[in-house]
Amino acid sequence: MNRILWVDDEIDLLQPYIIYLKEKGYEVQKASNGEDALDALESVVPDIVFLDENMPGLTGLETLQEIKRLHPEVPVVMITKSEEEHIMEQAIGEKIADYLIKPVNPSQILLCLKKHIHQQAIVTEQVQQNYRQEWSDISYMIDTATTIEEWQAIERTLSKWDIELENSPMRSLIDDQRTQANAAFSKWIARNYENWFADGAKRPLLSTDVMKHSVFPLLDKGEKVLLCVIDNFRYDQWKTIQPLLSDFYTIQTEEQYTSILPTATQYARNAIFSGLMPLQIQQMFPQYWVEEGDEESKNQYEKELVQTLLDRYRRRESFNYWKVNESDFCERVIAQLKGARTPLNIVVLNFIDMLSHSRTESKMMRELANDESAYRSLTLSWFKHSPTYELLRHAAELGFTLVLTTDHGTTRVKNAVQIVADKNTNTNIRYKVGKALNCNSKNVFTIEQPKRVGLPCPNVSSSYAFCTGNDFFAYPNQFNYYAQYYRNTFQHGGISLEEMIIPLVTLIPKR
Repeated sequence: MNRILWVDDEIDLLQPYIIYLKEKGYEVQKASNGEDALDALESVVPDIVFLDENMPGLTGLETLQEIKRLHPEVPVVMITKSEEEHIMEQAIGEKIADYLIKPVNPSQILLCLKKHIHQQAIVTEQVQQNYRQEWSDISYMIDTATTIEEWQAIERTLSKWDIELENSPMRSLIDDQRTQANAAFSKWIARNYENWFADGAKRPLLSTDVMKHSVFPLLDKGEKVLLCVIDNFRYDQWKTIQPLLSDFYTIQTEEQYTSILPTATQYARNAIFSGLMPLQIQQMFPQYWVEEGDEESKNQYEKELVQTLLDRYRRRESFNYWKVNESDFCERVIAQLKGARTPLNIVVLNFIDMLSHSRTESKMMRELANDESAYRSLTLSWFKHSPTYELLRHAAELGFTLVLTTDHGTTRVKNAVQIVADKNTNTNIRYKVGKALNCNSKNVFTIEQPKRVGLPCPNVSSSYAFCTGNDFFAYPNQFNYYAQYYRNTFQHGGISLEEMIIPLVTLIPKR
């Protein structure tokens, strides 16, 4: 039973209200002044306090201050005859939950209770009911999807329910539906991916198209552009931070594009900045392509690749390029943006990628981000308190149009599958490239002729193998150890909606 403490110097006149609330199942404790109210709080902490503003002795505002000092978590609803603005502002400043003007009616009181005591339960029940009604529609969407636009709609829908049901007992249902969706999506990719690269073929917007599709048209209109690429950034993470950006940006377009395979930085991000598939980079600019087996950084030539893209399209724009791995460097970028006269400015943010890797390696980080909900929460906390937020806020104040995107997403892996490969095979656990790859899973997508899909071949007989859904590769040697070590970590490189269907958003500053 929920408890109400009602404080009013005319409490006896409120008996009809109290009877009404008791009939509704509430326990009401009465107090006729502030001192009695504070005495009552020493023995029982109520779920809500209704507090008269104008009382002899301790005033309502003075009593409010004491209640908030003793029990800051208890919602207090101020009830007053006064409509003076300064009293309202003072009460709001003391963090009241609500403000009612006398005379109040029982319906107002009941609405306050539902809003401040039962809101979470009511919202949760309504959300669960809405999902139950939509469950069969989502399953039908998954079973009948034949275009990338339909898969994008499925990812948007699943992400929406991922977020809304994250604290619900129905969590397992949306998890099962995402598993179903990823299984169907992986089969669809296996049937269609190679066809996208045939001459004249219709294909989705890919990594190679991002600059031409979203950045060049803005430059053609004479706008100052900040292209922000957040490594490892999923669509649901974008929806999590979106409300924070709405304070100083308006969404012009919100799209999704498809990351190329492998969904890994070396391939996908280099494709964004060059506008070329990895094989084309290797052939046209071998000095900027780093092979899988090389120890040097796989993405150290991004600035040079941007220049090759601009040169090929005969664009004369100057540009700035920054890669941010540490917070203090982000602050330096802010300072440089203030004086920037270049129309194109590119910043790469690696924090979420670092978060993903640290979660794999750190037991504490695994506990902090033990599922997708916690992973989103960490993303939101980082963004809200990071220099990145300040960077984007300053960019808005300086009039930069923001293009926010990523190179690929990430997925939480659960099921280890054995693969046999030679010693020169790469280390990524979501995809393998090498000779004589042999896997015992039917769910692996293999590309035997990589050149057909724009991928380089380290050797003549090299092929690529991609994990699908939430699988990951492990070698037979120490299989159980690595299966346990990587299980429930966030990885990328393979085929899933989370890795391949990713956000591409253009935002204009609020003037």
